[in-house]
Amino acid sequence: MEFRDQLDRAVNILNIPSRIVSLVPSQTELLVDLGLENNIVGVTKFCIHPNGIRKKATVVGGTKNVNYQKIIDLNPDFILCNKEENTLEMVENLESIAPVWISDMYNIEDCKEMILKLGEIFQSEKAKNLVSEINLAQKDFQEFIESKPYKTVLYLIWKNPYMAAGQKTFINELLLLNKFKNALHDSESRYPEVVLEDFPEVDTILLSTEPYPFKSVDVDDLQKKLNKKVVLVDGEYFSWYGSRLLKAFNYFKSLHQ
Repeated sequence: MEFRDQLDRAVNILNIPSRIVSLVPSQTELLVDLGLENNIVGVTKFCIHPNGIRKKATVVGGTKNVNYQKIIDLNPDFILCNKEENTLEMVENLESIAPVWISDMYNIEDCKEMILKLGEIFQSEKAKNLVSEINLAQKDFQEFIESKPYKTVLYLIWKNPYMAAGQKTFINELLLLNKFKNALHDSESRYPEVVLEDFPEVDTILLSTEPYPFKSVDVDDLQKKLNKKVVLVDGEYFSWYGSRLLKAFNYFKSLHQ
């Protein structure tokens, strides 16, 4: 059977995959929610959801660097990657082990497409149900947010140096969904380094809990330094695509109370 991934690559699979290595944390969570937990044999050290998955499956490394021999020993028949999170070199090496399916994520529609494509590969009816639930939750949130004012924000993902989410990112799309105008409107880089003092027009600075684990002390420090509103936000809801998106809409509502 031939399937197309989100880079429009042909991925040939003989049977419904039964031994999956997932190298994308948010997609590991999605696979579990599609009823495939028992088929996941390998994950990354960052695959923290659901709790206990790293004990049930073998940890094969991180998202940028894996132990290929561990993966070979798992005898997978399907490897799940992402264009941004995994490297081209990894994908090329992994293709000699098993079929590699790559997601490419920029917006919510890409997320829904990924869920449906994986549902087709694994013949999971839960995929269509999940997308239907996401559509309903998204519609409800869009009605909720309609009367809210726009705010200009800077979404920080890293410290020393400070780095922010720019345009053409999944994070940026979810900011727009929340009527948060990204202060990096003219940035060519997806995740540029920034000097915070260069953004006097920003209404709010959002500190993400990942990939850098910003904490409350960082909020206090920046508020004193910049005299601006600083909010700590759950980075998983802004950057994890897949079934996490369904839970994100209620979280987003809490940011506008």
